[in-house]
Amino acid sequence: MQKLHTFLMSVLILFALWIVLGGSSSDELITGAVVAVVVSLVFLPRTSRLGNIRLKPLVLIYLPIYAFVFLWKLTKSTLDVAWRVLTPSLPINPGIVKVKTRLKSPIGRIILANSITLTPGTLTVETAGEDFYIHWIDIKTEDPEQATAKIVSTFEKYLEVIFG
Repeated sequence: MQKLHTFLMSVLILFALWIVLGGSSSDELITGAVVAVVVSLVFLPRTSRLGNIRLKPLVLIYLPIYAFVFLWKLTKSTLDVAWRVLTPSLPINPGIVKVKTRLKSPIGRIILANSITLTPGTLTVETAGEDFYIHWIDIKTEDPEQATAKIVSTFEKYLEVIFG
C-alpha cells in the first residue's frame, strides 16, 4: 500500500510539474501523463520519501502561500546581497550559526535546507537531526533561538503544515 501511495504521489507531482511548465493541449497532457507514469515506475525504488506526503485541502492552500513567501524572501535577500556587493563599505559579519527545526518529515527537512541554501546570504552547511548549521553572511545573533526565528521560522510554519 505504501508503494502504491508513493507511486501515485510521484505521478501527481511530475504531472503537475509538466502542466506548470507548459503542457496545455490534449496531446501534451497525454504525453505528460505517460512520461510521469514511466519516470515514476523507473524511479519508484528511490522515491520512498514521497510516500510521506499527504494530500489534504490545507496543503493545497499552503503550497502556493509557501511559494510566494519563498519568492519574497528570495527577492529580499538577493537585493540585500547585491547591495552589499555594490557597497563594500557595508559591514558583514559572516559565520556559522546553529538553528533548530520542528519538522519531523525527512522531505520537509530537505525542502527547508534547500530553501535556506537557495536564499542568498545563507547556506545550509550541515544537518544533524533537528539541528541545522547555517553559514550566514551577516550574523545578527548567535543565540540559536533568535537565529532560528530569523532564518528558519518563516519557512517552517508553512512546511510544517505541508509535510507534517
